[in-house]
Order: sequence, then structure tokens, then C-alpha cells
Amino acid sequence: MPPTTPSGGEQSCRNKPRPYGQDITASYGEMCYHNNSLVSASLEALIQHLVPTVDYYPDRSYVFTFLLSSRLFLHPYELMTRVCHLCVEQQWCGDALLDKIRFREVAPKLVQLLTEWTETFPYDFRDDRMMRCLKDVSHHVARGDEFSWRAMQQMTQRLIKRLSALGQYEEAVAALNAMAIERPASLKSKQASSQRSDILSVCDEPFFLAQQLTHIELDRLSFIGPEEFIQTFAMKDPLENNKGFFRKRKTSNLEAYINWFNRLSYLVATEICMPVKKKQRARIIEFFIDVAQECFNIGNFNSLMAIITGMNMSPVARLKKTWNKVNTDKFEILEHQMDPSSNFSNYRTALRGATQRSETAHSSQEKIVIPFFSLLIKDIYFLNEGCASRLSNGHINFEKLWDLAKQVSEFLVWRQVICPFDRDRRILQYLVTTPIFTEDELHLASYESEGPENNMEKDSSTLL
Repeated sequence: MPPTTPSGGEQSCRNKPRPYGQDITASYGEMCYHNNSLVSASLEALIQHLVPTVDYYPDRSYVFTFLLSSRLFLHPYELMTRVCHLCVEQQWCGDALLDKIRFREVAPKLVQLLTEWTETFPYDFRDDRMMRCLKDVSHHVARGDEFSWRAMQQMTQRLIKRLSALGQYEEAVAALNAMAIERPASLKSKQASSQRSDILSVCDEPFFLAQQLTHIELDRLSFIGPEEFIQTFAMKDPLENNKGFFRKRKTSNLEAYINWFNRLSYLVATEICMPVKKKQRARIIEFFIDVAQECFNIGNFNSLMAIITGMNMSPVARLKKTWNKVNTDKFEILEHQMDPSSNFSNYRTALRGATQRSETAHSSQEKIVIPFFSLLIKDIYFLNEGCASRLSNGHINFEKLWDLAKQVSEFLVWRQVICPFDRDRRILQYLVTTPIFTEDELHLASYESEGPENNMEKDSSTLL
């Protein structure tokens, strides 16, 4: 779990009025502080501030914040190379014996820094250059301090295990996606597709389906690296075609999670549009309303919003005869909770409530907070876009970096929750692999259920 950013991290990039008489600004070399919080510095000073010495180790909140956002200015490999070089170089005094003694004293702190790096940002080490650098440091440490070398070996083993799990996860997601893409010809025909299983034949208990959705959400959240939020708008690597790390899509797990949201929305729409009988369609709508309510109660806002999105897709929303058979009171309340007006103020209030519940939780279920993910990404994007990364004097705007770290560290707390519910493999398999209609097929199925009502719909239906 990343450390909480200091009070400086809670300040917005924008100027805020501060109590009279409490402003204390100080500069130390190329580092500027305001009320004891780092606000700006040159890139070189920030790198130096990360380097441990015999009698200094950087604050954990600083380590997390700089490792997270430094990739806006230089690549992780460059940073690691410079930090390790500086750490070793600073111990040299020209006396071989004294150099060895001094390095032995600083080695545990260097290993501690690398441990924080590998545990919080393990995906940085998918770059072969990072692994080679880690190996070089390990050899250097082995010559000076056996205890630190053993710690390095254990750290490397944990890192390799984590990267192996990531590779297996990515392969599993790719296989599931391939299964979902293999669309049977019967799905393209509404009459034929109605003969296949539907969601109610697999699970007719809303709370249980909400639990299985929460499993999928937490599983996929757990593989999103914190750096992926920053790398969505980080600079491009000019060598990305040549280096192994940059052949990997740097936001692939984040993108896979967004794709899951889209899939769930289309699955909901497919399940509603697929039945031939109006009564069955209405029953499925009511079922998904109840599932959405259970997701809200659990704190699974991402599945909640995906379900609402699916039910508001035009092929579903236009089924007026079907909706007339549905009691929509509960659905309207849920829509109000996720209303985008006033920058999703209702949702943000509910999210704060879920977060407070999580912080004082007495059970694993109460710890669950799964945010509406697209909005979280949007918030981080606008925080980055709305605030300069460098000041007019060339310094890095570290107030902005504190703010970014605060947003991402909150996500990491939510990400680490272990889902307390029992798994049902049959339901999980259905949710992630059952074929879904494309947008055109949804419209076609919708018009087959309830014919076009106006000229625009008639024109649209003739193009399908």
C-alpha cells in the first residue's frame, strides 16, 4: 500500500487562500518548500533527493510520488540508472577499504528503495534494461554486504513471481476475448439466438450475480499498475520500436478493464433485446435493475454504471411497450445516484460514503470500493491537463505531482481488497465469454421486438 501523500498533496494546483500568518516559503538549493511541503524543484534536484546515503533515506510519500510521475520527464530506466550510479558514486573517496565500508552501510537503504520500486511499480521491470540494471546492482551489493545481497535475491524472486502472474493474466484475458469473439452464426438471428441460454437460466439471484461481477471487477483492478494512469499521457519513447519494454502496451491492463465495462454494457443490452416475448424482456430489465441495486449496496460502482449504460442504450431505451411493463422507480433512483450533472456530484457523495465505510470496516465486504473507472481516469487526465508540469523557471511543479499521487494512491487502497464472496465458475464463465450483439445487431433485435415508430427509425432499420 502506498504511503499517504503529505498535506502538500491535498493542495490543488490552483492557488488557494491560506490563513494569514501561516505562509512559510523556503528554498534549499534547487528545491522550494511551502509550509514544509515540497512544491517545486529542478529535475536533477529531485533525482538527487531520491538517492539514499549513509545518513539519509527519502520519505516514503516522496518515493511513491516521484516514482509515479517521474515518467512524465524521463523513462524509468534512465531514472534507475542515475539513482544507482549516484548512490554508489557518493560513497567513493579513493580509499578502497573505506569505500567498501561506506557502501556496506548504504547498501541496505539502496535495497530498501529498490524494494519499494519493485513492489509498487513492478511492471517497470518488464523492460529488459531495468532487469539488467537490477542484476548489476545485485552483483555490486554481493561484493559488499551479504545480508543486503540476500534481501536483493528475495526481492527479485518476488518481482519475477509478480511479472509471471501478470503474463498469465494477460494470456487469460486474451483467450477469454478470443472466445467471446467467436460468434456463432445463430446469434445473428433473433429467433435462433433465443434458443441459447440467457442470464436468468444461469443465475436468477440478483445479489449473487452482483457478487460475481464484483469478483471480475476486483480481479481486473488488481492487475492495473499505478503507473498506467500516468502513462496514458506520458511522453512517447523515441526508441519504443527497439526496446522490449516499449513493445508492450504501457496501459494494456487499464484498457482491458475499460473493455470489460463496455462488454458488460453490451451484455446487458443483448440480454434485454434477445427474448422474443415482451414479458420476458421486462423480467430481464427488472432483474438487472435489482442487480444494479445490489452493486450499489456492495460499493461496486463500475458494474452499476455499466448496467445503467446498457439499459440506456438506444436499442433498449426505445422498447416503450416493454418498459411499460416495468416498475422503474428503483431504476430512476439509481440513475439519479449516477447522474452526470454537476460533475457527478451525487455519485461522488456516494463514493465518499463508501470510502468512509471502507476505512472503518469490520468485515471484508464493507471494505469494497470499486469506483466508476472512466470518471477516475477523466479526473486524473484533467488534473494533468489543467496544471503545468513545469514552472516558468524550468522547475518541476511538485504540487501537481502530489495531487496525482493522492488520486492514484487512493485507487491502490481500493485495488488491494480481496473479494470475500464465493466464486461460481459457471456464472463467471458466462459473464466473460457468452457472445454479445454488436450495435447493429442490437438495433435489429430491437426493431424485431418492437417495430420502427417513426421515419428516422424506419430509415435506420432498412440499413441493417
